[in-house]
Amino acid sequence: MRTFFIIWIGQLVSTIGSYMTSFAIQIWMWELTGQATALALVGFFTLVPSILITPIAGLIVDRWNRKFLMMIGDTVTALCTVVILWLYLTNQLQIWHLYVGGAVSGAFSEIQALAYSVSIAMLVPKQHYTRATSLDSAIHYSSIIIAPALAGVLYYTIGFAGISLIDIVTFAIAIGTVLKIHIPQPTSSETSSHDKGIFQPIIFGFHYILVRPGLLAIVVAASLFWFAHDLGAALYAPMILARTGNDARVLGSIGSAAGFGGVTGAFLLSAWGGSKRRIHGFLLAMVGAGLSKTVFGLGQMLMIWFPAQFCSSLNFPLLSSSNTAILLSKVRPDVQGRVFAARSAIKQVVSAIALLIAGPLADHVFEPAMMPGGVLAPILGRLFGTGSGAGMALLYVITSISLLLIGLGGYGFRVLRDVEISLPDHDVEPEVEDSRCGG
Repeated sequence: MRTFFIIWIGQLVSTIGSYMTSFAIQIWMWELTGQATALALVGFFTLVPSILITPIAGLIVDRWNRKFLMMIGDTVTALCTVVILWLYLTNQLQIWHLYVGGAVSGAFSEIQALAYSVSIAMLVPKQHYTRATSLDSAIHYSSIIIAPALAGVLYYTIGFAGISLIDIVTFAIAIGTVLKIHIPQPTSSETSSHDKGIFQPIIFGFHYILVRPGLLAIVVAASLFWFAHDLGAALYAPMILARTGNDARVLGSIGSAAGFGGVTGAFLLSAWGGSKRRIHGFLLAMVGAGLSKTVFGLGQMLMIWFPAQFCSSLNFPLLSSSNTAILLSKVRPDVQGRVFAARSAIKQVVSAIALLIAGPLADHVFEPAMMPGGVLAPILGRLFGTGSGAGMALLYVITSISLLLIGLGGYGFRVLRDVEISLPDHDVEPEVEDSRCGG
């Protein structure tokens, strides 16, 4: 796993820089607009081009050199940061520039992330898939520990420009680590190398999932979870900023709590290796996240937010790793790019819808309803308080309870509960099944 760890370190450093820039952008936009909609739209415009490119990206990842694709993705994203920095230094930066920059970097980041994800199957033995994907989660959560706390302090010293420069340096480190190592390419099967036309290879991944009820069930469950999760996640930063008088340090400390929880969960999972039935980790982690986030939304002070956020993030490495490990085991390596791309495209569509409606719901429905004299203030004011941020907290709790219900509800569907039993691993899957996928 030496090569995997080299790539992992480079991605960790790069992700820390990217998260610092994202944090700085959130603070800059909130100071400028004071609206949740503006912050949510950055995520929305980042996702839209990713949705459009993802099915094609899956085909590209299956057929092109994955090392080259990872380097190209990081390079283009770094160039977007350079352009944003130049606009800022010349006093020309506007919100729409961030939307455009997010769109371009989102598209190429999707290719980079997809190439990295499916390379795991070529670098790591099957019995270590859960460990490797848990370390992948550790990238995200280690960055959350360092980036928000560091950016929260540096924003008031070196400013947006200094944080952006740090991000550019971290991209160079990530590209350098990939440049020095070898990433094996999968051997193309006869069916995957003779796709006809252009449209058929693009829809291959969707068809592959649709004809396998177990895979379809796990993708649907995950999509429902991420819809509710991202609807609440879009409110996280503005809710905290509204309730703390725009205090970036509080937001950063809560972000670090999330990082500590995620890293703890990732390394515990890496040491443990996960449950024999990975579906239990997938569903029970949903339940745990929903419970923790409900407490977080009900809280109105750092003493509640910090432990609740820690406990929430503790669940996500188990959730994501269990999900990905199941797919890595069930899907052939030579078609994983297209199948993972199809899964990603579905997730991105539901996430984009969540991000698009989160801001208007918060700004125009829930926030006014929870203001003094609002429709819901007399009923729920004692539980959530009133004033700025209370409406967002109410909506956040609604989405959190939904996460809990999705996890529990998954046990009611046998096709999802027994996916690891009913669907054979890719290395024992009969060749005849390829004909069902339009091979």
